[in-house]
Amino acid sequence: MAVFTPVTETDARALLADYTLGELRALRGIPSGIENTNYFLTTSQGEYVLTLFERLTREQLPFYIDLMTHLAELGIPVPHPQATRDGRRLAELNGKPCTIATLLPGKCEMSPQAAHCEQVGATLARMHLAGRDFPSVQPNLLGLAWWQQTAPVVAPYLDPAAAAMLRDEVDVQTAFAQTDACRALPQGPAHCDLFRDNVLFAGTREAPVLGGFIDFYFAGCDTWLFDLAVCANDWCITHASGAFRPELAQALLGAYARVRPLTDAERASWRTVLRAAALRFWMSRLRDFHLPRPAQTLTPHDPTHFERILRLRRDGDLFPLP
Repeated sequence: MAVFTPVTETDARALLADYTLGELRALRGIPSGIENTNYFLTTSQGEYVLTLFERLTREQLPFYIDLMTHLAELGIPVPHPQATRDGRRLAELNGKPCTIATLLPGKCEMSPQAAHCEQVGATLARMHLAGRDFPSVQPNLLGLAWWQQTAPVVAPYLDPAAAAMLRDEVDVQTAFAQTDACRALPQGPAHCDLFRDNVLFAGTREAPVLGGFIDFYFAGCDTWLFDLAVCANDWCITHASGAFRPELAQALLGAYARVRPLTDAERASWRTVLRAAALRFWMSRLRDFHLPRPAQTLTPHDPTHFERILRLRRDGDLFPLP
């Protein structure tokens, strides 16, 4: 488990004194994640997730907390940050900003079928539409500006061919961002990290019921097409190769489009944005792999997975938008 800031039961009881969530019953670290410290928090009133923020600043956090609150109150299945006795949804523990949010039902499905992808696509579209009137604006902090800054940092760890592809793709995305086609893409609050391990399903594998979307701490205002591309690059592929599985892509993209019909500008930009989504995670995994931060236990993801996906998307492996 990536524990950057350990939390004891005494710490948790002191924090709960500021809430009306009952008495502590159990505290257990969550064995995943590479950005924040997370614990399952069981009280006499229910089950919650305690998150201590290691990367985001106190000034940045209201966007994420308020976005989840906004979506939860509109019926989108996301964690609902809980308020303290004096109405704050952001607290502090062991010198770190923190929040307590509701625990959603279900578990991750790492081998999705079409039924899983269909529910993810439809719920993602509902989430995008629900965010249209969210008043706060914060850019995707791991968007184009971050790619431009990070590429020179991680390129020295690559072989010459991979480094050349990295530089070329950043140039392509930089040029695309200046086009009318890019500016025409619908945008708003986006999850930006909706991988299989950030979606929970209850029910059974044969009859899944989506429990909700979690881990909004990479969210930002971006094109909704980028959010959809991030999702498709993970949910709709053969994991070993990165190639699209048509039945999964058709289920996810079709369900999304039935809730929020896609535009001609989005169809024209799909290949470029799929490449952008692959580039973002290739670079973040390169950074985490070669320049890890201290933690008690931390296993970074393999960056070559998204290198393969980027090569495929550059070579034209894609599933068309409906």
